[in-house]
Amino acid sequence: MITGHVTAQREAVVRLIILDTAQQPHDVDTVIDTEFNGFLTLPRAMVQTLQLPLAGNRRVTLGDGSTVVLDLYLATVLWDTQPREVLVLAAEGGSLMGMAMLYGHRVIVHVVDNGDVLIDPWP
Repeated sequence: MITGHVTAQREAVVRLIILDTAQQPHDVDTVIDTEFNGFLTLPRAMVQTLQLPLAGNRRVTLGDGSTVVLDLYLATVLWDTQPREVLVLAAEGGSLMGMAMLYGHRVIVHVVDNGDVLIDPWP
C-alpha cells in the first residue's frame, strides 16, 4: 500500500521514490491530479538533478486550455517497493501524479487536514 496525506491546501500528497541514472533514490512529493491523464510531471530542475533520459516530447493541453509542447523523459519509480518505468513530463510548477500512474489502483482520500491518502492495487 502507498500512503500520503491531505494538506491544509486540500491537496492529496504522496511521496514517491524516483531513481536517478545512478540508481540512487530521491524522495519527491507529488500531488494527485485527477485531470492529468499522464504518469508524472516534474519540474525541469528535478529532471536535471535525476539526469533522466529524454524520450521525446509531447503536445499537452494545460488546465487553462492552452496547448504547449513539453519534453518527455523516462524514469524509474519505486511503486509499492517495486521498480516501475514511467513517463515524466518536464513542466513548471509542482510535481503531479496523474491517472496513468494510478490506473488499476484504488485511491482513498480522507479529505480533512492531514487526512490519509491510501493507494492500493484493485483486483
